[in-house]
Amino acid sequence: MPTLRSLDALEREGLVTPDPLLAAAAETMAIALTPEMLALIDRRDVANDPIARQFVPSAAETVIAPEERDDPIGDEARSPVKGIVHRYPDRLLLKPLHACPVYCRFCFRREKVGPGGEALSDAELEAALAYIRAHPEVWEVILTGGDPLMLAPRRLAALIAALDAIPHVAVIRLHSRVPIVEPSRLGDEVVAALKPRRATLWLGVHCNHARELGAPTKDALRRLADAGIPLLGQTVLLAGINDDVETLDTLMRALVAARVKPYYLHHPDLVRGTGHFRVSIARGQALMKALRGRLSGLATPTYVLDVPGGYGKVPVGPNYLGDDPDALTVGDAFGGRHPYPG
Repeated sequence: MPTLRSLDALEREGLVTPDPLLAAAAETMAIALTPEMLALIDRRDVANDPIARQFVPSAAETVIAPEERDDPIGDEARSPVKGIVHRYPDRLLLKPLHACPVYCRFCFRREKVGPGGEALSDAELEAALAYIRAHPEVWEVILTGGDPLMLAPRRLAALIAALDAIPHVAVIRLHSRVPIVEPSRLGDEVVAALKPRRATLWLGVHCNHARELGAPTKDALRRLADAGIPLLGQTVLLAGINDDVETLDTLMRALVAARVKPYYLHHPDLVRGTGHFRVSIARGQALMKALRGRLSGLATPTYVLDVPGGYGKVPVGPNYLGDDPDALTVGDAFGGRHPYPG
C-alpha cells in the first residue's frame, strides 16, 4: 500500500468523514501517512487514537490563536544562506530538503514542508557548504528539514562526505522520523551512508508514543545501533497523545530498551492552528517531576522550550530548590523537602 496523501485516501480508510472545516484544514499542510503508521491506528476510536491524531487533519486546525506564528522558532531571522539556520555560535542547522515521510499536524515547520519545498539545488547546497567551510567556529552540523533520510542514499552519502571533509566539523547530527515511521527505507545503502570516516555521527529519532515502536521499527533501530550509530530520542509533549505520566513513562522505557537515549521532551511551539495540541508549561513541569521519581537519568529527557523569535532552546523543567537563600531546601523526587547548606 502506498503512503496516504489526500483526504480522499484517508476517507477510503475510514479515518475521516467529509467536512468543510476538515477540507480547509487539509489545505494548510500536506498530508502523508505511511503504511507502517496506518497499521498501528485503532480503527475503533480514530478520533482519540494517539497515532491518528498526529497525522490525520482535524477541523481544530482552522482555529488560529493570536499568539501563533508562521515561523514560531524564528528560523528565518537566523538564516544567512538558504538552507542554513545559524542560531548558536558552535553549531547550525542544514536543511537539505523539506520533504518528510509523514506530515505531523503539529509540525513547527508546517508552513515550509511538503510538495514544492523538496530539496536545495546543487548550487544552493554548495553555497550552504561554503558557509560552513567559512565559519571555523562551527563544531556541529545538524541535518534536519524536512527529513534528511528522505534523500537518495547516494546523495545522502555525498552530503555526509562533504561535511566530513570540513576539518572543524567534529559532529554531524541527523534528526529524522524515518526509522520510526518508514523503517523500510533504511536499507544497507542508507546505513552505510551514515558512517563518516572522521567526524562523529549521531542520529536523533522523533517518537511520541510507545505504539510507534512496532516490530519493523525496533528492527531498524537495532540495525542502526549495531552499525555503531548512537541514537537519541526526541519527543513532543502533545495534549491527548502523551500528556500523562504513564504514557511518557512507557515511551521512555521503550526507547531505552530499543537503545535510544531520550534526549529532549519538547514543549509544543506556537504553530498556527495547533492550539489543540498544546499543554501548559506547568503541566509539563508536573509531568517531569513525576517522571523523575519513576525513571533513571538514562531514561529521563530534558524538558525544553524553544523561545519564540529565534532565541534558542532553554530547559523549563521543575525547580527542586527553595527560593530562600538563607534557608536553602532541596525537593526530592517524591515530594519531600530537605535542608541543604547552600
